[in-house]
Amino acid sequence: MKETRNDFTRRHFLTAISGMGGIMLLKSFQSFALDETDPRIVAIIKKTIAIDTHNHIDVPLKKEELPGPAVELNAEMKKSGLSAICMTFAVDYQKLTYEGEAYERFMNGLDAMDKILENNQIKRSYNLVDLKKAHKSGTPTVIQSVEGGHFLEGKIERLEIAYQRGLRQLGLLHDNDASVPLGDIYTNPPKFNGLSDFGKGVVKECNRLGILIDLTHCSDAAINDALKISSKPVIVSHTSLNTQLGQNPNMAKMMMPRLISKEQAKIVADAGGLIGVWRHLTDSPSMYAQNIKAMVEVVGVDHVCLGTDTKLTPAYRSPNANQNRPNNANQPKRFGERTNEIWESQHSGYFYTVVEELLKLGLTEPEIIKIGGANFCKVFDLATKGHN
Repeated sequence: MKETRNDFTRRHFLTAISGMGGIMLLKSFQSFALDETDPRIVAIIKKTIAIDTHNHIDVPLKKEELPGPAVELNAEMKKSGLSAICMTFAVDYQKLTYEGEAYERFMNGLDAMDKILENNQIKRSYNLVDLKKAHKSGTPTVIQSVEGGHFLEGKIERLEIAYQRGLRQLGLLHDNDASVPLGDIYTNPPKFNGLSDFGKGVVKECNRLGILIDLTHCSDAAINDALKISSKPVIVSHTSLNTQLGQNPNMAKMMMPRLISKEQAKIVADAGGLIGVWRHLTDSPSMYAQNIKAMVEVVGVDHVCLGTDTKLTPAYRSPNANQNRPNNANQPKRFGERTNEIWESQHSGYFYTVVEELLKLGLTEPEIIKIGGANFCKVFDLATKGHN
C-alpha cells in the first residue's frame, strides 16, 4: 500500500538523510519534529539554494541608536529552510527633512547590519561563488539590498561607495520620491513618464559596478525604460499577478497598484528578468502556492522566484518614536509580518511550507528548485559576474 505523508516515521526520515550530510543536515533542520517532515521536502531543501529575494531586517537608522537590539537571524534562517535572503531596509519610512539625511540613515543602517551579521556569524555573499560556498557548508548567508535610491541624493558616485560596503541589489524606487527622483513610483501620479534622467544613469552605473537592479515600486513605464537601458537581467522582487486578489476586497483594492499585470510580467520575463511572488493577499500557504503557480503559468517556470516582503527578525521601533504608541512586545501576535509566521495555519518554517504546498499542486522537484532559488542565482550571477 502506498505510504502517505503522515505514514513517515523518524526511521524513514533518518534513512532519507543518511547520505545528505549527516549531523550537519540534522543541525540545520533541528527546528522541526523529525517524524513530521516529509523526506521529499528535506531532499528538495537540501538541493536548493533557497533565497527570499526581499526580506526586511529592521535596524536603527540614527547613530545614537546603534547598534540596536540583538536579533536571532541565524536561527530564524535555519528554521525557515532558506539558504539566503536579500537583506533589505529602507530609509524613507520617516520623512526626510534635510540634505544628507538619507545618506546618513543608509550608512547607519549598514553599520547596524554589519553588527547583526557579526553577532550571528553570517557573511554577505557578493556573487554566485559565495552563495554556492555558503550553501555547501550549510551556513546561512545574505545579499545586501536597499529599497530605494534615496541615499544617492543625486550623487551617482555614492553607488560605488555602497558597492564597497557590500550592496549587491538596489531597489530603484520605494514609497516616496528621493530628493533627486529616479522615476515614477507605481502608487503615485506619474511625473517623468518612466525613469528620470538620473534614474537612467543609475541603471547604467549598476550594470557597470555589478549591482542587481530591482524594479519593484516602479511604474510600468519606468520598468520598460529600465529594460531598454539595462544590459543585464533585472528582478521585480515582490509582487503578484493583479488577477490574484485574495478574499479581502478592501485589501485587494489597496494593493492593486502594487500588483503586476500578465502583460507586464511577460515583458519582464521576455527580457530575461524574474518576478518574485510575495505573501500579500494570501490567507493560507495553499493560496500562496496557488499564486506562485499562477505566475509560472503566465511567464514560465524560469522567470519566477520568491520575494516575501516579510521580516525574519522582529520589527524595530525607535525609542524616540511616538511615545503614545504601545510597545510592540505588548501587542497580540500578528500573522503575516514574520517570515516563519506568515499564516495562522503555518506549521513549519517558510520554505518548508512552500515546498510542501507546491508539491501538493503537482510541481516537480526541478521546478521547485528553480523557483526556490536557482532562477535567482542565474540572474544574480549575470549581474555580478566579473566583479569582486
